Amino acid sequence: MTFLRSLASLRLTLVGMLMLAVGAGLTYDNRLDLPVWVLVVPLAVLSVNLSAAILTNERINRQFGLLTFHVGLLGIVVLTAIGRLAYFDAHTELAEGQEFTPDVLLEIKKGPFHSGRLDQVHFVQGPYTVEYAAGMQRGLTHSQVAIAAPEGGLMTKIVGDDRPLVLEGYRFYTTFNKGFSVILTWKPLSGPPITGRVNLPSYPLYDYKQDNTWTPQDGPPIKFWLQLETGLREDAAWTLDARNSRGVLVVTQKDQRVELNPGDTAEIEGGSLRYERLSSWMGYKVYYDPTLRWLFFVAILAVVGLAMHYWRVMGSRLWPSVLQESRDDDKSQERGSN
Repeated sequence: MTFLRSLASLRLTLVGMLMLAVGAGLTYDNRLDLPVWVLVVPLAVLSVNLSAAILTNERINRQFGLLTFHVGLLGIVVLTAIGRLAYFDAHTELAEGQEFTPDVLLEIKKGPFHSGRLDQVHFVQGPYTVEYAAGMQRGLTHSQVAIAAPEGGLMTKIVGDDRPLVLEGYRFYTTFNKGFSVILTWKPLSGPPITGRVNLPSYPLYDYKQDNTWTPQDGPPIKFWLQLETGLREDAAWTLDARNSRGVLVVTQKDQRVELNPGDTAEIEGGSLRYERLSSWMGYKVYYDPTLRWLFFVAILAVVGLAMHYWRVMGSRLWPSVLQESRDDDKSQERGSN
């Protein structure tokens, strides 16, 4: 019992809180080179400290509301540590018509015990719209994706910044990172034609710099610059929709410069280039934490316990005074009637 009381000391609580503050500060910018233990170890120290306090402190374990609150708090600490050991965090960019596969993920961060079924996640990116208010304030994003329906075939889901697509426990959220791409067909002087896409920088963040470069095999680099018409307004509300946008593609190779509309073809060094159509791409944040649902329930448990405790404490102080005031009023009324 003496050992448990030493583990329940407030000094250990302070040490754990300082360790957690340092770990949270180190991981604030989500650097990839930091181990997950900078958060898990402080959380483990705090969970041991809180468990010992629940077992040894009679002010906690003999008051049901306070006990419920501390048990809920302990659950939050433990589940947070487990979540950091099993989490997965990444982002990706999907072009319209492109199917999601794990190999398109970028900047992957995950806990040492992560064991999800990411290979079972399948969906196809569709068109999207993004609402903007005056002053270029981004509003709701409506990104359409196609997933397998339970009865067979495909069904459409709408994904947004606050409406994730949840598949196999992985949560896909749209981000501010989205833009346009051009679908091109390159026909070399010898060999079969190749059709692919070139993604351009995020729009409208880089509306002044919609350019990219592609180098064909056995040929000099080709520079692309897209002149867009999207209805962009800085002084009024507008909606970004690639289906209602137009773009003239400026192709530059060495001293040659050609402007192409969708369907146009340019003869350049090494072959011919056809501008098929304008398309779009959407950026997603991918997140996985198997403890999220349990965290919600234990947080509710902690809130209920704390409410019960304060109801009992405040009630013992408030209601007697109210009752006394009521008795005094009754006595005053009786004297008045006499």
